[in-house]
Amino acid sequence: MLPAECNAYYLHGEDEDAIFEAAEALLAEGAEDAVRIRVDINELARVESESRNRGLFGSSVCFALVRNAQSANPKQSEHLLKLATSVSTTNRLIICAPGVDWKKAMHKKMKAEKAVAECEFSRPDEAAFARWLEAEIRKSGLKVAPDAVVWMSERLSGMRLAARQMIQRLSWYDSGEGRELGLDVVAELLGERAPGALEEWCHAVAMRSPEALRLVRQLLKEQQVAEVQMISWLGTRMQQLLMYRWYQSQRDRNALMAAKVFGDARSKVPDESRAWKGSELALAVQRIIRAEKLVKGATIEDRPVVIERLTLDLVAAGRLQP
Repeated sequence: MLPAECNAYYLHGEDEDAIFEAAEALLAEGAEDAVRIRVDINELARVESESRNRGLFGSSVCFALVRNAQSANPKQSEHLLKLATSVSTTNRLIICAPGVDWKKAMHKKMKAEKAVAECEFSRPDEAAFARWLEAEIRKSGLKVAPDAVVWMSERLSGMRLAARQMIQRLSWYDSGEGRELGLDVVAELLGERAPGALEEWCHAVAMRSPEALRLVRQLLKEQQVAEVQMISWLGTRMQQLLMYRWYQSQRDRNALMAAKVFGDARSKVPDESRAWKGSELALAVQRIIRAEKLVKGATIEDRPVVIERLTLDLVAAGRLQP
């Protein structure tokens, strides 16, 4: 957490959630009677107006947050820099620039300005986000099964705001009962059904096992998992296999990490990759893309049939075609 000791802040980097979380904390802290405003880059005149406003009992305090400085044109950049270097001792200006191009002139000048407190928020890696998520769940007082926490970490992929919203939904579901929430409950609340069965099916397809044909019917008919969800899970797994094989060919020291293979898949992907030739994996990914288009409305064919045929094409020898 940044200390609210400066008058101007420049927050930038890849972790947009962390940037705005820090910005809101800086906006909230301090004088209770301050005027607090949030503006876009094309509303800088409002910052000037509020900062110079004089009430009946003297000048009012103004805390302003600029939400999208990364979109500033050259003229707006100069205006913003002028504001940042002339903030009065009672006011506060917080400038957010998520995803700003490091070559942008405004970025270089803002970082070099001594009167502006600058902080970069890098996207957290898998382990750092997992630790943060576990800490947030503990603070909430919830009891979440370890495998469900791992699954949440993988699915939310560093999205802190989405993670906090998910924790809130879990709190509403729990209603203070204090019972352990398992993977099925967590997945259902996150909008995904039967994660265990989905993972089993993806693994069977990746191993090119005939068992995948029984599992796909079970998912579609008994558990009624959405076809779009099935495509999403399988597409992710096959893309991981393809990237893992590519990084292996480049003699990467940690091909699993480079291919962004997380969780339980780490122990499965190396074995799964041996069931495929490199050319077959490329064809498999293309075949999944075609099936995804069909599932999303590019056909009058029944969606379950599309998924069953996709499974057969990936599992059975000789069915993948360019």
